[in-house]
Parts: sequence; structure tokens; C-alpha cells
Amino acid sequence: MKMDQSLHKENSNDLWESLRAFTDARIAIGRTGHSVPLKESLNFRLTHAHARDAVYSSLNITELTRALSKFNLPVIQLQSQVTSREEYLQRPDRGRKLNRDSSTQLTALTLPASDVAIILADGLSARAIHDHALLLLDLLIPSLRNSGFRLAPITITEQSRVAIGDEIGSLLNARLSLLLIGERPGLSSPNSLGAYITYAPAVGLTDESRNCVSNIRPEGLSYSSASEKIFFLITESIKRKLTGVYLKDQSGLIS
Repeated sequence: MKMDQSLHKENSNDLWESLRAFTDARIAIGRTGHSVPLKESLNFRLTHAHARDAVYSSLNITELTRALSKFNLPVIQLQSQVTSREEYLQRPDRGRKLNRDSSTQLTALTLPASDVAIILADGLSARAIHDHALLLLDLLIPSLRNSGFRLAPITITEQSRVAIGDEIGSLLNARLSLLLIGERPGLSSPNSLGAYITYAPAVGLTDESRNCVSNIRPEGLSYSSASEKIFFLITESIKRKLTGVYLKDQSGLIS
């Protein structure tokens, strides 16, 4: 009887261990008496520290601007109404609006109408922009250009929330805004990138007006899959003149 119980316990542990190969979730962490093993406790503290670091990370504007030059588009630096990271975390409303200088800068531009305004925003993980945005755009921008879409200048905006893309897209005279932003870090994903697509961007829109492609990173949604989804949504959006709850991602469905 004792041998059977021992074998059952061993097999159960093996089963949990094998599942760890398929997820970054905290499973099969074991225990030492009534406590979590020291190794797992230290690993939790490390991943929690990575998540906190991601929230307080900042964009390297010089590096980003240099890297974006290969797309042969003007690059404009912008700033929200937030003046510090502490204010950003406490006042989400100010992260949704451009400050006066940035608003004036865009208003003063004389730009032709465009189809897509690409916006890079730090959000809650600037690290995500540096890790993934350029690799995604390497695939997406050629697809957009080959299909004849007109691209507005690329903007980089600091201390920003998702809704700031509505104001930027509107001031750039774009039919649609594509905001790439660092998502809220998790214990297994401190650098996850999100993409928000909004047709006819304008100040005052809310979340039901947008489509989101989330968890863009090698451990989540691959760059190629994300690019295909975003391209499909942009194409359908401009064709149907809408985004949000009435536009569904059917790119993977068999026709």
C-alpha cells in the first residue's frame, strides 16, 4: 500500500513537471514543509523585480529615432501631459492627452491626408517597445506599402496611455491610428507589446472603438502572426470604415 502511494505521488509530480514545458505560469513549484522552496521564492522575487523595473523603464528616444530611419518616414517626438513616472501611475487621465507643446507641434504641421499613423508609446513597459516594435514594423510596414497605404510620420510619445493615439492620429490627418504600446507587466511577461487600431481617431473615443492585438513577443504572439493580424484589421477597417466591437479578427478562419 505504501509503495502504491509513493508511486502515485511520484507520477503526479512528474505530470506537473512535464506541464511546465508548456507554460510560464507558476505551477509545480513544490514545497518544503509548509513553505515554498527557497529557489522558487527567490525566483518569484526576481520576476517581481523585473516587472517593477519594466514599469519604471523609459524610452531611449535617440536610439529609437535612429532605428526608425530605415523606414524613410519622418519621426516626431511627443510628450503627454504627465511630467513624472509617479504622476503617470497616479493620473492616467493626463497620460491620455498631449501636452501643449506637442499639440502645438502637430497642429503647426501641414500634412497631406494619410491612411495609417503609427505611434510608439512607452505605456507600462518601455522595454517592450525596444524589444519588439522594430521587429514587428520590419514585417508590417512593407505589407502596408505594398498594398498602397499612405503612411503618416511615425511618432514616439512618452508617458502615454492608449487613448493618446486618438489625438495624435487626428492631428496627423490620418484615417486610422496604430498605437504600439508596452502592456502591463506580468510575472512572466515584463516586455509584452500591444497594438491598438482605431478608425477615424478623435479625442473622446473609448475602448469599444478600438481593436487590440495583445501579447506580441516571441513567447506569446509571434511577430509574423501579429503582423498578419494587424494588417488584416487595418485592411478591413479602412474598407468597412470602422473598428472596435463591430470589427472581428477573422484572419485565421477558413473561407
